[in-house]
Amino acid sequence: MNNWIETLQNFKIKNQPVALITITKVLGSAPCKVASRMIVTLEKEIFGTIGGGKLEFQVIEEAIKSINENNIKEFSYTLGPEFEQCCGGKVELIIEPMNQSPELYLFGAGHIGIELCEILKNTPFKISLLDTRKNWRENISIDDSIKFIDTEFDLYKQNINWGPNCYIVIMTHDHKLDFEITALALHSKTKYIGLIGSKTKKNKFNNMLQRDLNFKEGISPVHCPVGLDLGGTTPKEIAISVAAELLKFYYGK
Repeated sequence: MNNWIETLQNFKIKNQPVALITITKVLGSAPCKVASRMIVTLEKEIFGTIGGGKLEFQVIEEAIKSINENNIKEFSYTLGPEFEQCCGGKVELIIEPMNQSPELYLFGAGHIGIELCEILKNTPFKISLLDTRKNWRENISIDDSIKFIDTEFDLYKQNINWGPNCYIVIMTHDHKLDFEITALALHSKTKYIGLIGSKTKKNKFNNMLQRDLNFKEGISPVHCPVGLDLGGTTPKEIAISVAAELLKFYYGK
């Protein structure tokens, strides 16, 4: 595939998720060459080829998973009876999901939320800062790259792009609102949920989720208290610890 850069650019302009498959190593006899490339869409449209046959069919399926999970995948295949081929060669490849920036929703435009916006700008995250307090935008200063949302909680569900790219951190001015957002996130498709709070708050929310909402897992899927334990207690230090945890989680470290 000679025009793969141009093809990727066209999908980027349309903001359409795709996967780029690249052959990284070939040993022995195989129907493809190193640097052969193929692009796959969620609708299983393909551009280019890595040799066809059962190998290509299986890799297309893995490419769809890679897009849905937004994770890079690496594979090594031996071309034998499993792929209805007798050449016996070995192929290694990488699948890279494209055009899926992680979307970070920060609930609460308080001191920590503002610090997080500043720390995380120019990172992979596309950031939205949400606060239900009316006219609160006039009280804060955030970078132009940050999207500010001041809708009511009842409209949150339709304002958030739930799914494998959705990261949220909950730190509002109201514990009741914190709980409602936590419950909403747990019942939606969310990659990462972080909740600021003490052990007492964590235990209280856990009991409420299990008892009142019949959510058996309780608070266990939530990173609470959110952030790495770095020891700092100021808003900026807490924001640094939360940003560090978000980046660590995003990069799979």
